[in-house]
Amino acid sequence: MSHTAHIPSHRKPRRSASKLALRAGVAGGVLGTIAVAGAAGPAQAEPVTETIEMPTLNADLSSAVAASAEATQQVALDLELQAQEDAAAAKAAKDAKTAKAEADRKAEAEAKREAEAKAKAEAAERASRSSERTTLSASAGSSSSDDGGSSYGSSQATGSAAAVVAFARAQVGDAYVMGSTGPNSWDCSGLVQAAYRQAGIDLPRISSDQSSRGTSVSLDNLQPGDILYWGGRSSSYHVAIYVGGGNFVGAQNSGTGVVERPLDYDPPSGAVRLL
Repeated sequence: MSHTAHIPSHRKPRRSASKLALRAGVAGGVLGTIAVAGAAGPAQAEPVTETIEMPTLNADLSSAVAASAEATQQVALDLELQAQEDAAAAKAAKDAKTAKAEADRKAEAEAKREAEAKAKAEAAERASRSSERTTLSASAGSSSSDDGGSSYGSSQATGSAAAVVAFARAQVGDAYVMGSTGPNSWDCSGLVQAAYRQAGIDLPRISSDQSSRGTSVSLDNLQPGDILYWGGRSSSYHVAIYVGGGNFVGAQNSGTGVVERPLDYDPPSGAVRLL
């Protein structure tokens, strides 16, 4: 091989002038930018200050605050006044209740006194009536005896019969109340039982039992003090006392009360004699 033969070179091939120029321009631009930035230096942050204006209390705001305080005070006064009014109303209601209770108590006491006075007056009137009727009965009995007696037998009560008749007549005017045995109201058998107690005779309480006692007598031969009955003997539904002169005394019903009536007013079924 010739010493002048071509041997590949190890050097880098030269770049074209256009490429070199391009690279140089880019690099220069970059470096120029860096240089400008460096010359300028880091930017200093400028402090930010902002002033906030606070509202000032002007005359209008001061008036509003004063009005609010005055309104609050007025509400407090109103509440206090309401509380006082409520307390006064409660006291008035309590006083009225106490006054009413006292008035009711006085009215009740007055009514009780009136009732007691009325009862005393009725008792006095009854006693007076009894005395008058006893005198009249004695006079009538004497007159009947002089006349030979009545068609119903003897009309003058004597002995124990007089006490029975006097008690029965003394109750005339009293009320009739079923089941009552006195002293101011009676039923028929209650009156007969109480009248016979004046003669020391204890009768049963029921009219049917009372009519079963003693001895049967004719209605034409009655004597004062005989027990009259209506219905069958031992099964009677009503009883009364023969008081002489053709009359009887009995607790008839709630409409008439205790009355003295002639036998013709309500003719009895029969009679029994215990005296």
